[in-house]
Amino acid sequence: MYVKTELDGNCLVIYITNPPVNALSQAVRQAVVDVFKTVETNLDIEAVILTGQGRFFSAGADIKEFGKGDLLPSLPDVLDYIERCRLPVIAALPGTALGGGLEVALSCRYRLSVAAAKVGLPEVNLGLIPGAGGTQRLPRLIGMKKGAEFVTSGKPVGAKEALKLGIIDEIVETDLLEAAKAFARSLIGTTARSPISKMGPPEDWDKAAFDALMAKTKAKARGQVSPIAALEAVEAACTLSFEDGLKAEREIFKTCLENPQRAGLIHAFFAQRQAKKIPFLEAAVPQDVKSIGILGAGTMGSGIAIACASAGYDVLLFDAHTDALDKGITRIHAAFDHNIKTGRMSQPAAHSAKACVTPISDMQDLADVDLVIEAIVEKMDVKRAVFEQLDSICKSDAILASNTSYLNINEIAAATRRPDRVLGMHFFSPANIMKLLEVVRTEKASAQSLATAFAVGAKLGKIAVLSGVCDGFIGNRILKTYRAEAEFLLEDGALPQDIDRVMREFGFAMGPFQVSDLAGLDIAWHNRRKEDSTRDPNARYVDIADKLYDLGRFGQKTQAGWYDYKTGDRTAYPSPLVDDLVIAASQAKNITRRDISDTEILNRIMEAMLSEGRAILDEGIALKASDIDLVMIHGYGFPKYRGGLMFYGGITDK
Repeated sequence: MYVKTELDGNCLVIYITNPPVNALSQAVRQAVVDVFKTVETNLDIEAVILTGQGRFFSAGADIKEFGKGDLLPSLPDVLDYIERCRLPVIAALPGTALGGGLEVALSCRYRLSVAAAKVGLPEVNLGLIPGAGGTQRLPRLIGMKKGAEFVTSGKPVGAKEALKLGIIDEIVETDLLEAAKAFARSLIGTTARSPISKMGPPEDWDKAAFDALMAKTKAKARGQVSPIAALEAVEAACTLSFEDGLKAEREIFKTCLENPQRAGLIHAFFAQRQAKKIPFLEAAVPQDVKSIGILGAGTMGSGIAIACASAGYDVLLFDAHTDALDKGITRIHAAFDHNIKTGRMSQPAAHSAKACVTPISDMQDLADVDLVIEAIVEKMDVKRAVFEQLDSICKSDAILASNTSYLNINEIAAATRRPDRVLGMHFFSPANIMKLLEVVRTEKASAQSLATAFAVGAKLGKIAVLSGVCDGFIGNRILKTYRAEAEFLLEDGALPQDIDRVMREFGFAMGPFQVSDLAGLDIAWHNRRKEDSTRDPNARYVDIADKLYDLGRFGQKTQAGWYDYKTGDRTAYPSPLVDDLVIAASQAKNITRRDISDTEILNRIMEAMLSEGRAILDEGIALKASDIDLVMIHGYGFPKYRGGLMFYGGITDK
């Protein structure tokens, strides 16, 4: 049963019943049409309410049907039945209405919702645009500017904002269906308002304003097709009749459906779901975590504290240095104040989060915390000593996690008497912003400990991916290969600006040398020195970055690195000095420089990264190819619309 009906006197309630999210599959669409045909012939029915069973009105189309051709009735056909119904249909939203779900609601004459409802048109996140009138009805209802923001961002809004915009007519604080029935019956014998399709074009249509919005959207989209396509459909709503606008929208939708970006974005969407499905953790019950201790009040530790406090955890922030601890607390408070100014958090929520963070100067105060996350200096002897201390201080069932980026966590766990409760929780900087969390599985980590780390990650709003122990885990191991190949290209004939341009054109926000300047060449130099004793003497090593370090060119912080910078200007200007250093490095190794095409630059870098990805899979460091895709997308800026590194290389989960 995909649709359930309930007749209350003269009022018919139609429930969409396709759990878990009431997706609008072909079977659901057909069932809705059949019910509305009945409404047309049963004159005893004088009021109609359309709702969803459970917490969803509908989360939209069934993604699994994309690319399978036209499965009739189409969603536009269903909306036409609803809109032409002889009775005004009232949409009652018991919760979420996204994509096609919101399009269905917009085809109804009136919309009521509970206070917890959310509405949105997220199709751009899947490489598509709304294809059942969303780009035509919504701008007519709320205006060109707001409508354009809605469809190009894909971000849902809550009921209060939806009411303010005019998307819904009323927020119901009492029983939703009873209120909807009373509202529906009040319309009997009256003239209902016209459907949205009969409204004129948006009153705020302005060609100059639209062109400016298009330019802004193109800059922000950085190669992604769907936001631009969505805006073109909005323009159709502003300049064409509703019928012609629908035709234009449908053609644009079909074009997006055939674009490879759609496949890449849908792959990324399902990869995020699959990352949670880990066979040996299915039966594990996470421990209850209420309090978290964080060691290290630097940039990383402060970011982790912000993320944990924002999620409602009680946070004890420790640093052995009083001045560092004070700076950390100041940094945390400033971040929450910034969230208030930017509207990310309400003032009460930010103040509550601030109150969750308690600075401590004695590790003994961590005795009763449920989880400790260590974010101190990247030195094995220091970390081992700290974990040995934590082992004697913390309660026996506390989980001890390291935020190390590279070090062998098995060695860290061996310093404790509880190796089953030691694992890695590798956050990405800034930890309160970046979505990725690598949960690192040590040799003896228990299923419960790992499940707990995933549960904490979910509460923090992170995308958690399981990794095995190796140098750099999944992400930094591939990143190391990426940077190495980029430097080989320098010696072979390319220049930093050539490589960075190619990678930006591919879809990265920045190229590898721009990223290096942003992170700091001094940090990378220190990391390389740690590797000097173990590096294969026969392996190819490029020392150009070492020479830049010797010259005091540490990147943006010194206004000179791989590029030159000007005061107050983060623009990377190609440096003649660096070009000379690169050419000299080739000469010193008797490498004959040659012109290297953009295609060769991209292919060599991609193949180097893919080769490392294959090795990570073969070694069992990553469970699935799609896990690697998530790491590269959410941790390193790999263009999401390309589906991730492995998907781009044709390697998918078996």
